[in-house]
Amino acid sequence: MNASLGAGDALLSLRHEDVAYSGKIALKNLTLTIAEGEKVALIGPSGAGKTTLLRRLYQLDPNNCAFVHQHHVLVPQLSTFHNIYMGRLDHYSSWQNLINLLKPTRSAMQEILPIVQKLGLEEKMYTRIGELSGGQQQRVGIGRALYQGGSIIMADEPVSSLDALQSLEIMQLLVEAGRTVVAALHSIDLSQRFFHRIVGLKHGSIAFDLPVRSLTEDRLSRLYG
Repeated sequence: MNASLGAGDALLSLRHEDVAYSGKIALKNLTLTIAEGEKVALIGPSGAGKTTLLRRLYQLDPNNCAFVHQHHVLVPQLSTFHNIYMGRLDHYSSWQNLINLLKPTRSAMQEILPIVQKLGLEEKMYTRIGELSGGQQQRVGIGRALYQGGSIIMADEPVSSLDALQSLEIMQLLVEAGRTVVAALHSIDLSQRFFHRIVGLKHGSIAFDLPVRSLTEDRLSRLYG
């Protein structure tokens, strides 16, 4: 990584590593360093390895990292409240978790209410996930990551089911919530608007790793062409 890109000490680092997915090498001879405090967008065509790279980076420091899954990974029979609460199951005793499953405590509700308000889900707080739209479910998944906390947020296509205005609002929440944020995105506009550094992936390799100000139309054309 170019030293000028760093915002702090090296936080996540891969050196000449092959990364496998479903038993096959998806990323070859990968070298990448993420510094503390950086906001990094991973872009590239479908199948380039963005999700695989994101998951590998998460494995480097799972205790300090919250992960926003592209496909939400929610429990459809449980409510918005319970799915967000699941972000901190390991913070509480089994007894506390059981109590909150049966009847949410005042303290848990007070912690989660500001999150659902920011996500525009206050009226859906006790609605079962299976009754929500795809965009609402995506916001619940983001809420769970925000509640989980941690200094690093990893996000895999976090706003793919949201409209343009909601996407802007949610991306702003994400980049403000994490000291360090790494996100795989299809949207070039969001990548340039909210992130300091852009990593382009193609055919399982890093095509470029640049400050956002250095990203040109020519580079994008070659990446997606």
